[in-house]
Amino acid sequence: MDSQTHKAHRPAQSGAKAEKKKAAKGKGKEKQHGFNEKAFAPKSGRKADRQGRRNAERDQTRLHVPLVDRTPDDQPPPVIVAVVGPPGVGKTTLMKSLIRRYTKQTLNHIQGPVTVVSGKKKRITFIECNNDLNSMIDIGKIADLVLLMIDGSYGFEMETFEFLNILQSHGFPKVIGVLTHLDLIKKAATLKATKKALKKRFWTEIYQGAKLFYLSGVLNGRYPDTEILNLSRFISVMKFRPLVFRNSHPYMLADRFEDLTPREEVRQSKGKCDRTVTVYGYLRGTNYRLGTKVHVPGVGDLDVKGVQILGDPCPLPDAESEKRRKLSEKKKLLIHAPMSDVGGVIYDKDAVYINVPGNFTKGGMENPGEGEKMVLDLQDVNTTLEDQVAKSQIRLFGSSSQPLSVEAGPSTLPSDESGDSTDEGSSDEDGDALTEDEEDFDSQDQDDLSENDFDDDGDGDVDVDVEDRGRSAPRNVQRSMQGLPTQDRKRGEVEYADSDSDLGGEDDDDPGPSRQFVHFGDDDAVDVPSDDDLDEEGSDGDGEDIPKWKTNLSEKAKAAFEETTRHRKRRDWVKLIYNTTASPEEILGLGHSGEQFPQGLSTDDDDFFTVASKAPVKSEETLDQTKEPIDPEKLKEWDDEEVLDSIRNLFITGSSLQPTEGVDENGEPYEDLQNMDGSQVGSDVEEGNPDGGEGQPSLNKDAAALAAKKAELKRKFNEQYDEPDAAKADFYTEAKEAMARQQQLNRAEFEGIDPEARALIEGYRPGTYIRMELVNVPAEMVEHFDPSYPIVVGGLLPAEERFGYVQVRIKRHRWFAKTLKTNDPLIFSLGWRRFQTVPIYSLDDHSIRMRMLKYTPEHMHCYATFYGPAAIPNTGFCAFNALGRDTPGFRVSATGVVLDIDRSTRIVKKLKLTGVPFKIFKNTAFIKDMFSSALEVAKFEGANIRTVSGIRGQVKKALPKPDGAFRAAFEDKILMSDIVFLRAWYSIQPRKFYNPVTSLLLSDKEHWQGMRLTGQVRREQGLKTPTNINSTYKPIERPARRFNPLRVPTKLQAALPYASKPKIMKPQHHKTYMQKRAVVLEPEEKKALALLQQVRALRKDQIARRREKQEERRAAHRKKVEKEEAKKSEKEKEKRKEYMRMAGIKGKRETEALEGGRSSKRRKT
Repeated sequence: MDSQTHKAHRPAQSGAKAEKKKAAKGKGKEKQHGFNEKAFAPKSGRKADRQGRRNAERDQTRLHVPLVDRTPDDQPPPVIVAVVGPPGVGKTTLMKSLIRRYTKQTLNHIQGPVTVVSGKKKRITFIECNNDLNSMIDIGKIADLVLLMIDGSYGFEMETFEFLNILQSHGFPKVIGVLTHLDLIKKAATLKATKKALKKRFWTEIYQGAKLFYLSGVLNGRYPDTEILNLSRFISVMKFRPLVFRNSHPYMLADRFEDLTPREEVRQSKGKCDRTVTVYGYLRGTNYRLGTKVHVPGVGDLDVKGVQILGDPCPLPDAESEKRRKLSEKKKLLIHAPMSDVGGVIYDKDAVYINVPGNFTKGGMENPGEGEKMVLDLQDVNTTLEDQVAKSQIRLFGSSSQPLSVEAGPSTLPSDESGDSTDEGSSDEDGDALTEDEEDFDSQDQDDLSENDFDDDGDGDVDVDVEDRGRSAPRNVQRSMQGLPTQDRKRGEVEYADSDSDLGGEDDDDPGPSRQFVHFGDDDAVDVPSDDDLDEEGSDGDGEDIPKWKTNLSEKAKAAFEETTRHRKRRDWVKLIYNTTASPEEILGLGHSGEQFPQGLSTDDDDFFTVASKAPVKSEETLDQTKEPIDPEKLKEWDDEEVLDSIRNLFITGSSLQPTEGVDENGEPYEDLQNMDGSQVGSDVEEGNPDGGEGQPSLNKDAAALAAKKAELKRKFNEQYDEPDAAKADFYTEAKEAMARQQQLNRAEFEGIDPEARALIEGYRPGTYIRMELVNVPAEMVEHFDPSYPIVVGGLLPAEERFGYVQVRIKRHRWFAKTLKTNDPLIFSLGWRRFQTVPIYSLDDHSIRMRMLKYTPEHMHCYATFYGPAAIPNTGFCAFNALGRDTPGFRVSATGVVLDIDRSTRIVKKLKLTGVPFKIFKNTAFIKDMFSSALEVAKFEGANIRTVSGIRGQVKKALPKPDGAFRAAFEDKILMSDIVFLRAWYSIQPRKFYNPVTSLLLSDKEHWQGMRLTGQVRREQGLKTPTNINSTYKPIERPARRFNPLRVPTKLQAALPYASKPKIMKPQHHKTYMQKRAVVLEPEEKKALALLQQVRALRKDQIARRREKQEERRAAHRKKVEKEEAKKSEKEKEKRKEYMRMAGIKGKRETEALEGGRSSKRRKT
């Protein structure tokens, strides 16, 4: 054993362990990346040039036109993944498998959109597209990713190609192919060939290299987990490029639908009244501005009554809860599918259905679902909601020992303001101090409080007499309330700020804690400290029962009164302008009543308290309403020389006398006063003035702006002259940087603004979950609501709400069998809309006129003009003749793009007017049967006319008789048999026909029927086509015409040159000598001639008999050859049969041997 030699250890050269060792060995040294360029340098310069050019072209193909992505980065909307395919291909099974992969939940009944959380920054909305052309059109307009399912055992179907053409017209999203039913193909070679053929055809339709997944079979009602895992990984990491149409339109895929129409109104109208419905969903696309119309495909244009931002039902995990790399298991369970049976709960249009098992008991459920929890909670309820409200109590402070007592009494609040008295903003701040009973109390019940007795800790030293105004003491809020106005108020009235901006923010001088003021009895306003002050002062207490805040009330009230007189109440202009319906005069306080704020105008709808009455305004202030009243005290400010000197440089006459500090004579800052970032060294911020230099704010701002501008110019100068090559950036990089800068500016502009105010200014942002209320909705939409059909709410731009003539460029689809005809109805899918209209096809005739076409040209674009809703130019569309499933053949009839709206060019149609001459005078002729009156002749005076033989002429004057006859001049004399015609152009206009496709209003949504052709109506009703006698074809009998010979006058012939003279020879009347002579033969000549004739006759007979014999021999030979060929073919057929029989036996033996070998191997293992 000692002499045995072992093989030496060879360390691994690659792999994870080898990489670790290399990293440990080479610590401190830079790792060399890439390859040695010298080792792979091309030998030839031409090859190097070709390789460099190829690399540059490959880099350029990766680039695309940069588009601004309007989707917010912080809260993007869920990605819409549509599962599309023909029926029976496995769409529902794939959705169940994917939802199970993301949420670990199995949905038995999937309807409508299903939203899940797929990652820390991504959510996915799955939706199944049924086999209806309307649903395919709607899904193609909103889907971000399409899972195109193909039956591998059958192949591509017509619906798949129709859907791909719809996608191409409406902006092609990302497409992933999924092959199913591959387990039905048993042979491996057939399976491989099928995959290869389907992949090649799929790449032809999408692009070379499009991803195609293969799903082998179904296990336990789902696809294999490993295949679904691979597919879900591709879905999760996929990036989406913004599409142009979606990037400029707001839209929403409704995942919930409710009817808000009063039941009594529905009952009285027997269900036929227009409904008010609400749709819920994530907003996508661009910002939606309130007041713009929306279009629901399949319903029509609808008005929006209101939009409300709701809490996200499927929120993304926040940074605190998700500090790990992977998504937590708790967040994986999030799923939002109101129309499906998530947890046994299904939301319908007007009800909520809870599915519980048959033997349902209270204690028999270990892990109850959402619906079962609802039923269990209902069983635990002992009292009704009315009894709970009656027993509820309110405590204003957490330290209060007794609740407020509630007594019924009349309210002094105006009736129109009672509904707007809830304070949503205080719910979070008061949540710690309120009990559960207080949270059940509605704000309207608080308005009915007539008397509130406040007593803390059983001490009645201080009695608060407050009228029936809701609360008897201020809430515990963390906001500053020092800037309240000092108007005369009713005794005991509590003042609150009308908006967040009125609460004394950054402009208040006192940086201390928040202060609150209350009127007690006949005293002035009392400063009520917050609970934080109570906690701080509680340690210094002297053991008395009276709280600290009740001591020295008069001094505190006096100090508070003096403090509030220094500040005027500021208004929140954003809410006054955008959130009220008041006129500008009322907002500015210039109404006829003379009040500063008109009655009923509330600057904050969420405030709990409203002003019931105010002190009368002095009559001196209302004398002159056209001019703003001038305060004499304010005019004394301009007597101060310092104030005048501070603004002297703003005027032309004073700029050179006293220049500003830090600024030269031209108003530009000195070079040494600029930092590297362009800020001023001597600014007020650096001097410690937090207000930014209120003495001269405009000067400092101007100086800072000029400094920044000068620094930018200096940077550009250095880039241009010092490093000219470095300053040159390509177009792609510059465009991306410009868009990034603009997005940063937009984000900084609206940062810190209230979400409601921001929605009023810029609209509702994409990614927010909103509740949209639609009015005047047809009752059929609610009655025939089907959650398996998608409800898309698309926002319309202002230009798209009007109707007019739209001109498009159109091309008949190469797979559509019929030719499109002018004035035949066609169904367009343009923008969000689907509608039927009557187009007129035309072609540009040498840029002179738009000439009407009766039919669309073959393999060529043409123009089409129709009446319909306006659309933005370059918007793609597709057209159909019929939408029904029973339509034979390919249903997409045409595709195209919008060119213009309401174009001024006219469409003209060719018109030929014919007439015949009834008098001819040399080059002048009288023409009839072309016009019917002298007025028509006058309209066409000077028009060019022409005969069929090609003689041109012109219309001159009308003749008195007969009506419509006129005198015409021609370039040559015409004949009475000539037909004269006039070529004219007749202007036509498309018919104003617009028929929206209202498929969602039908009970059978697949069989929408629009306007039909006359022939189709006759065929369905069994009517015969009426025949017009003048239109029937008859045999034309034209008599033969005899033309006179050409006669050239003798004088003209003499003047012509010899070459042009007619060479006409006269016929010979006298016989020639050869014709007149007689030939007489001699007897010898006669015998010789007769002998020759006999010899010729014998020769002919001999040749004829020889040919007959030869033909007989040939016929016999042909028969012999045919017999031999028949025998030969029989022998060959027998040989082939024997060969094939032997080949089959041999193949069968090989197959049996191969199968036997496999079975033996299996048995061995």
